[in-house]
Amino acid sequence: MVDDNELNRLRDAAVPAPGESAKARAFEAALRAYDQENISAVTQGSVGGLRLTERAQKLWSEIMQKKLIATPALAGLVALPIAGYATFHLLREQPPKFGGDQKVTETLADKPATLKPIAAEPKQAPTELAKDKKADADVESRDVSDALAPPASPPQPKTTAAGGVAQQDGRTRDVTPNQAPATVNEPESATLRAYKPAPAPTGEFALDGTTNAPSRVARMPADESKLMAPLPTAPADQIAPQEENRNRIEGVKTNPVHAALQDPVSTFSIDVDTASYSFVRRSLKEGSVPQADTVRVEEMINYFPYDWKGPDSASTPFNSTVSVMPTPWNEHTKLMHVAIKGFDIKPTEQPKANLVFLIDVSGSMDEPDKLPLLKSAFRLLVSKLKADDTISIVTYAGEAGTVLMPTKAAEKDKILNAIDNLQPGGSTAGEAGIKEAYKLAQQSFIKDGVNRVMLATDGDFNVGQSDDDDLKRLIEQERKSGVFLSVFGFGHDNLNDQMMQTIAQNGNGTAAYIDTLAEAEKVLVEDASSTLFPIAKDVKIQVEFNPNKVSEYRLIGYETRALNREDFNNDRVDAGDIGSGHSVTAIYEITPKGSGGEQIDPLRYGQATVNNGGVANADEYAFVKIRYKLPTEDVSKLITTPVTSANEVASFDQASTDQRFSVAVAAFGQKLRDEDATAKFGYDKIMEIATAARGADPFGYRSEFLSLVRLASALGGNR
Repeated sequence: MVDDNELNRLRDAAVPAPGESAKARAFEAALRAYDQENISAVTQGSVGGLRLTERAQKLWSEIMQKKLIATPALAGLVALPIAGYATFHLLREQPPKFGGDQKVTETLADKPATLKPIAAEPKQAPTELAKDKKADADVESRDVSDALAPPASPPQPKTTAAGGVAQQDGRTRDVTPNQAPATVNEPESATLRAYKPAPAPTGEFALDGTTNAPSRVARMPADESKLMAPLPTAPADQIAPQEENRNRIEGVKTNPVHAALQDPVSTFSIDVDTASYSFVRRSLKEGSVPQADTVRVEEMINYFPYDWKGPDSASTPFNSTVSVMPTPWNEHTKLMHVAIKGFDIKPTEQPKANLVFLIDVSGSMDEPDKLPLLKSAFRLLVSKLKADDTISIVTYAGEAGTVLMPTKAAEKDKILNAIDNLQPGGSTAGEAGIKEAYKLAQQSFIKDGVNRVMLATDGDFNVGQSDDDDLKRLIEQERKSGVFLSVFGFGHDNLNDQMMQTIAQNGNGTAAYIDTLAEAEKVLVEDASSTLFPIAKDVKIQVEFNPNKVSEYRLIGYETRALNREDFNNDRVDAGDIGSGHSVTAIYEITPKGSGGEQIDPLRYGQATVNNGGVANADEYAFVKIRYKLPTEDVSKLITTPVTSANEVASFDQASTDQRFSVAVAAFGQKLRDEDATAKFGYDKIMEIATAARGADPFGYRSEFLSLVRLASALGGNR
C-alpha cells in the first residue's frame, strides 16, 4: 500500500542520478499505481475522460513519440514526477478500501465499456487482505531484472479448491482466503497471443537498450504474489483486429450511360476470363460480401456454359446471335443481348499441344489452398492430355529453374512425380520464371500446334521486374513468338489479381482463379478445349447505335476491356481470344427513343441531324461488328450483324432459357457492385429469374449460383 509518507518521501527526495536504476524505479512506481487501481473495489470505467493512469501513460507516450527527451537521464527525471502525480491523485480519488469482507477484483483495465456484460462466475468466500508493510517492502525491493524478464513459459492451468478451473476471460473473479490464485483457461487464440514473445516495446514502455517491458505483476501479499498468473488478455472475439486485406485488385469505375446522339459507337475486347466469379463465390461462402472491385460482371456472365448457336463449319470460327428484350429491372429500357459461340473442335482433330507449366514455388505459396491445391489441379490436367502432347515444368522462387525438360504425356508417372516433389520456399522471381518458360516453349515449339505457357501463382512477384507495366511489356514482347499464355490464380490472402489480369490480357491468354479442386476440374478438365485450343485471337466488338431509335445505352461490364474507337480497325492492337467451343456474352442496356427513360437531357440543336428523313437504315437499333484473327494469322477478318425489330422478343419470358439466366447473372453482378441500375431490384427477383431459367444443369453450376444469391441476400450485401 502506498501511504502519505511515501508520497512525502517522493516529493522531498533529491533527483536521482540518471541511469537504468532511476528509470526502473519510475516504472515500478507507475506499475504500483496501476496495480492499486486494479484491486480497487470501485467499478472500473471511464466517466468523463481517461483514467488517471491512462492520462499518465498518454502523457509519457506523447513525450517519447515526439522525442522531447533525448537522453536516458532526462527520461528518468521526467518519469518520476509523472508516476508520483498519478499515484497521488489515484489515492485521493479512489482510496483503497480494506476490510474483513473486502473482495479482490480482477478485470481488464482496457475492457471496452460498450461490451455486453458477461454473467458472473459463482461467488466464493471473500478474501481477507493483511496490511502487511513487509509485503510492500518485498515488492518494492524485488530485483529489477526479474521485473523486466518475460515469463519463461506459459503457466499450466491449476484447479481451484473446488476442483474446477477458474476462468480468465476478463470477468470479475473472487479469490478465497489462503487459496493460491488459479491460472485459467482462455480461448485458444487469446492464450497463444498472451504468451507469444513480446515485440520490442514502444511508446510509454520504450526503454533505451532494453528488449522487454516490465511485467505487470499484481500486488498481493508476499506469500501469494509469486504465484500470481500474468494479467488476463481480452478474449479473441473482443480485441481481434480486422484481417488486413492484402489482395491487389484493380479498381474500376462502372461504365457510364452514353447519349447515342453524341457518342454512338462502343468498342471493347471480348473477355472469356472467369476469375472474378470464383473469387466472388469464395467470399460469399466465407461469409463476407465481396468488394465491388472484385466483381467483374462480364466474367461472372461468361463463367457459365451456354448453348448459343455455333458456326456450321470450321472455316468461320464463331457465330453471333443478337436479341433485344425488355429489361427486368427497368420498364423504360431494353436489353441488347450479344452472344458468340466458337467452333467446337472434335477431340480427334485437336492439334498437338506443347505446354510449359510455370509454377510459383515461393514461400508465399506455402498454404493449403495454394501449392498443394495447385499440384492436385495440374495432376488433373495431365490426365486429360493425349500421349503425344509435350509437357515441361519450370519453377521459380528466388530464381527460376527447369524441373522437367520437354516430356511426352505418355510418360505420365515421370510428370506426376515431378509435380509431387515441388516444395515451397524463397522469394518470387516471376520475371525470371516467365523468361525461362517462354524460352523452353520456343525450344520445343510445334508448328500448327498449341504452344502455351500455363502460369500458376498467387501473383506475388517481388524479385526482378514486378511492376505491372514492366511485366506487360515483357509479355507483349514474348507473345510475338506465337506462344500463348494462361494464368491460374491460387489463394485469397495475397492474390495479385491486378497483375494476373495484366499479363493474361496482353499475352494472348486467359485468366482463371482456382479456389477448390472442383473448380480445377471445371477449368482444366471440363473446359480443357476452350482453355487450351484457341480458334480465334484478338477478337473485338464494335457497336454503332442508331440515335433515331436509341436515345441512350450502356455496356454492362467489360470496364477493363474498353478500346478506343480507332483501335477496332488497328490489327496491331491486342484483344481477347476465344477457345474451342467457348461462348462469349455481352449485354447492353438501351433506352429506346421516346420511352421516357432517358437520363441525359437532349441537345438543343441536335435534333435536325436525326429527324431530317435522310438517315440511312433508320429502322435499325444498332449495327454490330466483330473483328478477329485466326490463331496463326496477323490480318483480321470482319463479321457484321444489323439489329432490327426482327431480333426483338415481345416479353422477357419469351427469351431463351440461356438468355434469361445470363441476364440474372448480370443483375446479380451489378447488385454486388451496388450499381444504380439494380438498386431497387431485389435478390428475390434475381432468384425468381434464375430459378425459372436454370434449365439443364449437368454439373450443378447454376444450382450453385442460386445458393450464392441466397447467401448474398442473407448477408445483406447492397440491399
